[in-house]
Amino acid sequence: MRHNKNFNHLGRQAGHRKAMLSNMASSLILHKRIETTVAKAKAVRMFIEPLVTKSKEDTTHSRRVVFSYLKQKEAVTELFRTIAPKIAERPGGYTRILKTGFRLGDAADMCIIEFVDFNEAYTFGTASVAAAEVKPKTRRSRAKKATDAVEEVAVVESAEAPAKAAAPKKAAAPKKAAAPKAPKAAAAKTAAPKVAKKTNVGKKM
Repeated sequence: MRHNKNFNHLGRQAGHRKAMLSNMASSLILHKRIETTVAKAKAVRMFIEPLVTKSKEDTTHSRRVVFSYLKQKEAVTELFRTIAPKIAERPGGYTRILKTGFRLGDAADMCIIEFVDFNEAYTFGTASVAAAEVKPKTRRSRAKKATDAVEEVAVVESAEAPAKAAAPKKAAAPKKAAAPKAPKAAAAKTAAPKVAKKTNVGKKM
């Protein structure tokens, strides 16, 4: 029976429970998503959402209050620098719980708890639209630059073509007259003595 039990004690003493929730909240802030049981996820959601609301006002007092709960400087810095600007327009409901089934050992009801604004699958369309609005427009895209460069090269080549046609052609250099080759065969014939050919005339058959 409940007997005036206002919140889930999670089967732990106060010190153990506060330390566990503090660690889980810090992990959720640093990693934007953690896997745990549904009971713990609901307890973490009650623990962390007031701190996220507190982070919308970035003052020394707010940082000290959040640090008194989280006990981690890295988590406090991440909350105020990264998460707070992104959820500034959201009036509440910063986290969502997605059930994933039952744990194999003890059949505990498992889930994933995550920040709503940091899930790319859910915020794909809105994020792209916001990025398109925020992103400053450039004069030319890379593809347009490439096509412009090709067009400029074509224009330069077409301008150079008539200039080449108009330029006078250089006179061809006269070919050197080939030196007369020495008649090697004639010289060889004159140098060798003539030998009488043998014939069969006058021989007895």
